[in-house]
Amino acid sequence: MPEPGRTPSTARQGLRFLATRRGALARLAGWSVLEAGHTFALGYALARALDRGFLAGRAATGLGWLGLAALAVLAGAYGTGRTYRATADLVEPLRDGLVRRVVGRALADGDAAAVSRLTHQVEIARDTFAGLVMVSRSFVFTAGGALAGLCALAPALLLAVVPPLLLGLLLFLVTLRVLARRQEAVLVADEALARSLDDVARGLRDITAGGAERRVAAATGALVDAERDAARALARWSLVRVAALTLAGRLPVILLLVLAPWLLDHGTTPGAFVGALAYVTQSLLPAVQELVHGLGASGARLAVVIRRLTAGSGGSGGTSGGPLPHRSADGPPDAPAAGAAAANGPAGPAATRAPTAAPPAGRSGPTAKAARPGHVAGRVTAAVPSPPDRTGDRPPTNTPRGPARSAAEAAPQGPGRLPRPDGPTAAPEPAAADNAPDPAADRMPAGGPATARQAPGRLPRPGGTAATAPPAPQPAPAPAPAPAPAPALELRGVTFAYGPHAAPVVHALDLRVPTGTRLAVVGPSGIGKSTLTGLAAGLLVPARGVVTIGGLPARDAAARAGRVLIPQEAYVFSGTLAENLGYFRPDPVPEDELWAAARAVGMAGLAERLGGFGAVVAPAGLSAGERQWIALARAYLSPAPLALLDEATCHLDPAAEARAEDAFARRPGGTLVVVAHRAASALRADRVLVMDGPHTVCGDHAELLRASPLYRDLMAEATAGGPSDPAGPPGDSYGVHPVARPGLPGDRAHVVAYGPVRQVQAAGDLPDAGALGGE
Repeated sequence: MPEPGRTPSTARQGLRFLATRRGALARLAGWSVLEAGHTFALGYALARALDRGFLAGRAATGLGWLGLAALAVLAGAYGTGRTYRATADLVEPLRDGLVRRVVGRALADGDAAAVSRLTHQVEIARDTFAGLVMVSRSFVFTAGGALAGLCALAPALLLAVVPPLLLGLLLFLVTLRVLARRQEAVLVADEALARSLDDVARGLRDITAGGAERRVAAATGALVDAERDAARALARWSLVRVAALTLAGRLPVILLLVLAPWLLDHGTTPGAFVGALAYVTQSLLPAVQELVHGLGASGARLAVVIRRLTAGSGGSGGTSGGPLPHRSADGPPDAPAAGAAAANGPAGPAATRAPTAAPPAGRSGPTAKAARPGHVAGRVTAAVPSPPDRTGDRPPTNTPRGPARSAAEAAPQGPGRLPRPDGPTAAPEPAAADNAPDPAADRMPAGGPATARQAPGRLPRPGGTAATAPPAPQPAPAPAPAPAPAPALELRGVTFAYGPHAAPVVHALDLRVPTGTRLAVVGPSGIGKSTLTGLAAGLLVPARGVVTIGGLPARDAAARAGRVLIPQEAYVFSGTLAENLGYFRPDPVPEDELWAAARAVGMAGLAERLGGFGAVVAPAGLSAGERQWIALARAYLSPAPLALLDEATCHLDPAAEARAEDAFARRPGGTLVVVAHRAASALRADRVLVMDGPHTVCGDHAELLRASPLYRDLMAEATAGGPSDPAGPPGDSYGVHPVARPGLPGDRAHVVAYGPVRQVQAAGDLPDAGALGGE
């Protein structure tokens, strides 16, 4: 049974990989033998140059041996250069196989740690494997050449070199497993940190909105500390490499010097002794250093990385490639509001809808008590009412579309029956109505026979029996009201969050925007206005709920063709101005229509300044406002009836902004949703959606001034200099400034009253949650 976190087949996989590339191994070994010949010749030629040349008084012989050593150096350099090409034949296939495996696992698992594996760990495996091949090859053939040279010079020299060499290598190999575990701990900590930072980067907006900066910083700091501690533990065990290097590489030099008298007395020549020192210091010691540092760092790292990259995604022991368990940065979610408790229950919204009783017979018109703006059946919603149907006899309705439905709307409509006045059921086909069975045909109601089905050509008798009579003319059936058209945009119970553990940016939002409506979306920065436009455009997928455009799911191709989104950063591509403006049109746009669109959105002057619609546009030469003008005209010319402006006019002046918004609102059959950059956009809109977290509300300007403190504050900031009139008891007002600014009466630089205080400000409305003036 393998230990958790270990992969016993890693060595077998490596041997199998090398077995399939025997040609590359043979070429590598051949060129390495040539390099080992240079090592052998270096010490041997030096010894012979001294013993047979310079010490014997024959300088020419000594120079000849040194010349042979020089030729061996050139041959060894040539062999070393060729070994790099053979090494590449082993390394690159390994890298390609690892990349394919990591990408395949990432596509299957969707783990954020795959980024660390692909960009960091695969490169580590490639570099370390190449270094390991070069280091191992160099040590094996260099040590072989050096030991062969020592044996050729004087076998007694091996007594001073081989024992410490073997002792140091044994110590080093014993600690390799511990080094591998420490290296694996570093990689595990690195992956955990990368995964956590990915979650934090995705949920920065939620973290800021929820005030969880300190908690997230503490959690991230703990992961950073864990990786630091793992790196320190690895560094401590790396000190063992220094001891192994001292035993295997430097102790032989000391032993040679200590044993020099004994070696010289037992037949070792001075030249052989100098050659032995050359072998140890110039060949063996560098090879041992490369082996200890390379195999100690690169070898352990390669074993760990290969095991993690080739392991299954469901490994155990916390070292698998699969995702690690996470904890929400914002902690457990807050308890839902009382009105939203039913909507968030286990059964879902459909199971918790509370039908209201149908109106009694003979009663029509609006309900006796209107619901609060933005609230439906105790649940916070943001509903834009449908415009009244002026083509039929139905009275105008102002019923928000949310989870609550009336019993009349929810009741099934039998075949051949007309829909109720407040229900959406369409009238049946005439043939179906005529041929459908009537449930009243076989029974007589208690009220008398007048309600029973009459045979053709017979009139009811006073006693209750039918008499033969000429057929009476049948009254024409009342025309059924036409079904309500699908809204241009509708969100039903939409919830969205950036990440599975982040707090929702949009929570259980219901929004209905009928065709022809002009809706403005306002709220503080980071509250989720751009997220709402992304959901409305189908660019983001809600975790719960449904988004429809014209009655179709927002991500359908037909629905995407019915909306156009203009973001804050407008995109203009290189090409003519006409090509930029007609990008959403399948055919070239006539020049007259281009000029009409340019005049409508206010960019006619820009078109003339650029040289007409045939002029080539250089995006880098345009200002941010000019790029927004082009993007607005492009969207205006698109056939999509729903326009979503996500602060698309923030770089224009107020007059240009108003002109562009009015142009979109006047498009035939067009619907406009504006993420307002200025408060004037809200004043021009038919309805305003105030995004304020759990207090999101929708209504017109007058309703929101009464119902939304945030909206009052936003309007007061936009109209600085005039007194505010926040909601108070009926018939009275507080008469205070909601926002402190220079120039207010008094000199204490905080919220003050206009003149004498007639009523104490309620605690909680002011930023410091205290009463005005300390009363």
